[in-house]
Amino acid sequence: MIEPVREHVDAREVLASTHPHRAYALDVRGLSAGYPRQPPAIEGVTLAVAEGELVGLVGPNGAGKSTLFKAIVGLRPLAAGEVRVFGQPLARARDDVAYMPQVEEVEWAFPVSVLDVVLSGRRRLLPFRGWSAVDRAVAWDALERVHLAQYARRQAGQLSGGERRRLLLARTIARGSRLLLLDEPFAGLDAAVQHDLVAILDALVHAGRSILVATHDLSCVANSCDEAVCLNRRVIAAGPSSAVLTEEVLSRTFERHLLPLTPGGPPRIAVAPPASGSQP
Repeated sequence: MIEPVREHVDAREVLASTHPHRAYALDVRGLSAGYPRQPPAIEGVTLAVAEGELVGLVGPNGAGKSTLFKAIVGLRPLAAGEVRVFGQPLARARDDVAYMPQVEEVEWAFPVSVLDVVLSGRRRLLPFRGWSAVDRAVAWDALERVHLAQYARRQAGQLSGGERRRLLLARTIARGSRLLLLDEPFAGLDAAVQHDLVAILDALVHAGRSILVATHDLSCVANSCDEAVCLNRRVIAAGPSSAVLTEEVLSRTFERHLLPLTPGGPPRIAVAPPASGSQP
């Protein structure tokens, strides 16, 4: 069993965009997508995730973070733009990307075990064949990483909300893809569990994975992500977290006045009260 890690995880040194050895796990250019007969949920989105980096995607509810993820993996049709994964069109690189949806999008009443959920993330070489010994070993390892191995035989619907998020993360890890897209994995988790998951993501990146994680936790992005992308239908800013998470950028992203609070500790974010007579 892997022991929880609770200490602060420092972000790795980011290679300059002009560095000759900088390669990209994900390259999104001019992407627009949304729902039929509605205005685009995201428009003209351009962003990149360098290989071996943990990148935080932040923005308010309704900013299009989930739509972006679904468009990247082909679950939402593109109105414009292109997606390349490790330099290849998505059609040629589907096995290189794994997507973790929000926990609310999963049907938890289906009678399936925790272990079976993780195994479902594996790729079968031939249809209708059982899981191999390698598949099961990878699934058990993923469950141990997220500290759910003791619940392997339990029905997945019996897990708590936080445990369900960790289960979906284990399923995503077990797929074995080099690029992970994680939609709100920290939502509803207490601080200790969140620190454990950040340490897991950091270990995955050090092992060669590349990760784009959507989250509302700005302190987590400031402290532990190599780069940040601020999204509100369009990319407001992208780059090193320290340069992106500024008062001006955050206020434009969330459409309200946000103050970065840094004295005596790691960056935190506070919402400034609206000026007298202004709308909230």
